[in-house]
Amino acid sequence: MTITLRPGSTVMFTGDSITDCQRSAGEQGLGFGYPLRVAGEWGFRCPDRAVTWLNSAQAGDKVSDLESRWQADVLDARPDVLSILVGMNDVGWHTYAPDGHVISAQDFAAGYDRLLAPLAEAGVDLILIEPFLLPISGPVEVGDMRLGADVRREWRADLDPKIQVVRELARRYGAHLLAADGMFAELAATTGAEYWAADGVHPTPAGHAALAAAWLRLVG
Repeated sequence: MTITLRPGSTVMFTGDSITDCQRSAGEQGLGFGYPLRVAGEWGFRCPDRAVTWLNSAQAGDKVSDLESRWQADVLDARPDVLSILVGMNDVGWHTYAPDGHVISAQDFAAGYDRLLAPLAEAGVDLILIEPFLLPISGPVEVGDMRLGADVRREWRADLDPKIQVVRELARRYGAHLLAADGMFAELAATTGAEYWAADGVHPTPAGHAALAAAWLRLVG
């Protein structure tokens, strides 16, 4: 079953840098990534169903950061639909930063659950986007460090349990799941991973278009 966007609905995107995409620099407050593409395509397809689009994502956010601002950023806005993409900043690549810290899958699940519970109780339609990591071939720049394939394998080992958390929470709350990790793995099999995310994490324009197209398939 798809989510029905009715005239006057409010849709909010939230998460980390993949969703933020410099939203504060643009007039519409949606950034340059998949939220803007979703809003634009919806407006083109459905001019008779005007929707309010919001983006409260912040680059670098972890689940705990979202939770600290959840009331003001999300609950007070009373969205009809909430789309969340978070998790990569809770994965091992942040251990390479001076203040890096990685939470367990159990703590990630508990924090994510606390985000969803009040929204589900209020009847908000939820879209959970899996965090994802593409298998690029070259080194990745993190700050002033160049990290190779061995490090990315550690990221994958840490990410997979957290992807499973998102899938389980989607089942528990009856949320719509956008299986982005699997989607990008399938796309990368024919084009190479860098085409969709040059660093394996942050989508290219084509990657954002793929996310937007998959998101729009969940609504009607």
